[in-house]
Amino acid sequence: MIIPDQELITKDIDAYLEQHRNKDLLRFLTCGSVDDGKSTLIGRLLYDSKMIYEDQLAAVVRDSKIHGTTGTDFDPALLTDGLKAEREQGITIDVAYRYFSASKRKFIIADTPGHEQYTRNMATGASNCELAIILVDARHGITVQTKRHSFIVSLLGIGHVIIAINKMDLMDWSEEVYEQIRQEYNAFSARLFFKDVHFIPISALKGDNVVDKSENMPWYNGPTLLHHLEHVNISSHQNFIDMRFPVQMVMRPNLNFRGFAGTMASGVMRPGEKVMVLPSKQTTTIATVQNWSGQLEYAFPPMPIVVTLADEVDVSRGDMLVPVNNLPKVNSEFDAMLVWMSEAPAREASHYLIKHCCSMIPATLDKIRYEVDVNTMRKKPREVPIELKLNSIARVKMVLHRQIAYDPFAKNHATGAFILIDRLTNATVAAGMILDKPSAEDAAKASKPKSDNITRVASGVQPVERERLLGHKAHTIWLTGLSGSGKSTLAKALEKRLVQEGVLAFLLDGDNIRHGLNRDLGFSNEDRKENIRRIAEVASLMNDAGVVVITAFISPFIEDRLAARETIGGDRFSEVYVSTPLEVCEKRDPKGLYQKARSGEIKGFTGLDAPYEPPEKPDFTLDTSSASLDECTEKLLKWLKPLIIS
Repeated sequence: MIIPDQELITKDIDAYLEQHRNKDLLRFLTCGSVDDGKSTLIGRLLYDSKMIYEDQLAAVVRDSKIHGTTGTDFDPALLTDGLKAEREQGITIDVAYRYFSASKRKFIIADTPGHEQYTRNMATGASNCELAIILVDARHGITVQTKRHSFIVSLLGIGHVIIAINKMDLMDWSEEVYEQIRQEYNAFSARLFFKDVHFIPISALKGDNVVDKSENMPWYNGPTLLHHLEHVNISSHQNFIDMRFPVQMVMRPNLNFRGFAGTMASGVMRPGEKVMVLPSKQTTTIATVQNWSGQLEYAFPPMPIVVTLADEVDVSRGDMLVPVNNLPKVNSEFDAMLVWMSEAPAREASHYLIKHCCSMIPATLDKIRYEVDVNTMRKKPREVPIELKLNSIARVKMVLHRQIAYDPFAKNHATGAFILIDRLTNATVAAGMILDKPSAEDAAKASKPKSDNITRVASGVQPVERERLLGHKAHTIWLTGLSGSGKSTLAKALEKRLVQEGVLAFLLDGDNIRHGLNRDLGFSNEDRKENIRRIAEVASLMNDAGVVVITAFISPFIEDRLAARETIGGDRFSEVYVSTPLEVCEKRDPKGLYQKARSGEIKGFTGLDAPYEPPEKPDFTLDTSSASLDECTEKLLKWLKPLIIS
C-alpha cells in the first residue's frame, strides 16, 4: 500500500525522498486575460495541496488585509504575485515560477501575465512547458486575449490544453454558460494544432473542481484540475526518435582523452552507433557515452554527457552529431515564425546574431513575408515600410552566414527553436520556430524550369476538337479527405460508372502513384507538397488529352490544393471533400494505419499528430458514413455530368 506523502514524511523520510525523486515532472503554464484568476488558481492549488509553509501562509494572510482583492482574509493570488508593483495593482507582470508536488507527479508552474503589453513574457514562460491552462472568465467568455494566448500556445507546440472556465460561482454554477463557452472555444480552436483540449468549470477562489470535486456543479462529470494534471499523458512531448547531440565543448584534459560535452537534445545515443558530424558530413562511430557516474549504455534527453569517438575527426563547438540514416536539414536559409520581443522595431535586411543550440552565428532578417493577426489567425495587410513591433508574430525568412543543422520545430523543439540577439546591445530581441513548409513564393521559384531556354509548345489540336471526338469535356475531380474516408473506393466506383456511360476516365490513385512516378518521395511536408505538384502536372497533361481524371489523395494542405487548381486550371478542376469524420475513418482503418500511428510506429500521421486542413469552400461535399457506396457514387455522378457533358 502506498502511504500518502504527508504521512510518509513522518514515518520514513528516506522512502519519501526516494518516492519523490522518481515522480514524473510536468511543466505547465497558466495564461488568459487580465483578472481571469491565474494567480488565484495557482495559489489555490498550492494551498489545497498543502504545499505552503506556515510562515508563507501567515505573510499572505497579513498582506491580504492590505493588497487583497477578494474581500476576504486570504487572497491566494498573493502566493505568486511577488513583485511590489504586482501586489499594489493586483496584476501579474513578470513570469512567476512555482514548484509543488502531488502524490503522482511533480510540477513546475509558470504563472504568466495577461496584459497584451506583456505578451513576450507569456511566450517566454510557455517555451519549456508541456501543458497550458488557459483561464476563461465565465462572465466574459472568450476574449481577444484568450485567442492571442491560445494562438501562441499552439505556435509553441504545446499540444495539451486545459480550458479552465473560472468564476463559475459568479454565474450561479450555470451549465448553460459552461456549454456556451465550450462550444465557442471549440469553433475558434479548430484552426489550432492541439492534441487534446479539456474543459473544466472551476472557482479558483472557492476551490471548486481545483483539487476537490465541486458539490455545486453536479452536472460536471469530468476530473478535477489536479487529477487531470496528475494523469495527462505527456510521454509523447519528448522526441526519442531523432537523435541529435549538439556539441557544447571539446574536453582535452590530457593527451589520451578527447571528449565532446553537451546535452542530449533528442533521441537516444548508444556506444557503437554510426554517426555523422554536421555540417562537415564526416562519419564516425560512438566509442563511449559517459557522465559523472561513469560509462553509460545509452543516453537520452535532457542528460548532460561526454561522448568519445572511434576516429580522429574534426568536431568543434556548435557541430551536431546525428545518425547517418536520420539526418536533419543542413542549410543557411530557412523560414520561421518569429515572436518579436523588443521595443525597437524589426525591419527587412537588419542584422542580428542567431543562437541555435550551441551555435552563435551572424544572420540577416532577409524578408518579412507577413504578420499574423492573432485575433483572427489570418495574415495582416502588408504596410510600407514593413516592420515588426513589440509582440508582433510574423513569418520571416532568415539568411545565415554559414550552414547549420536543424529540424522543423513541429518535429523537434530542441533543434527547431532559436533566438535573435541584437549585435550591439546583446539583448534578446526575438524567439523563433523554424518551419517545415517553404513559402508559396519559394515554392513557385522551385517549380520553374532549371533552364531559361525552354518554351511551351502548343498543340495543333484544339480542346473543342477533342470534345467533339470524345463527346465530353476534360475535367479533374480532386477527392480529398482523411485516410479511411472512402476516397479511393468512391473514386474507383466513379471511374467505372463514367466508362460505362462512354466517358474516357482515368483514376490517379495515391498508392499507385507512389509505386512508380513518386516512389522517391517520403511523407515529410516537403515530399507531400512535391507529390501533389507532380500529380497536378500529370492530371493537367491528361486533361489536355481530353481525359476526365479522378484523383484520390489525402492532400492535407489547402495551399497545395490551391496550387493544384492553378496548375490544372480553375475551369476544369473540382475539389470534392470526402468529409467522413475522424472517428469513422479510424474505426474502418482498412490498412491498419491508425493503429500503427496510435502505437507510435508511424509518426506524422494526418488527422492524429499531423494536421489536415479541410477545404474552406469545396465544390462538392460527401460524407460516406451516412450513405452507401452506390448512393454516394450516384450523388457525385449527378453533380459531375453537367460539368463534362454539354
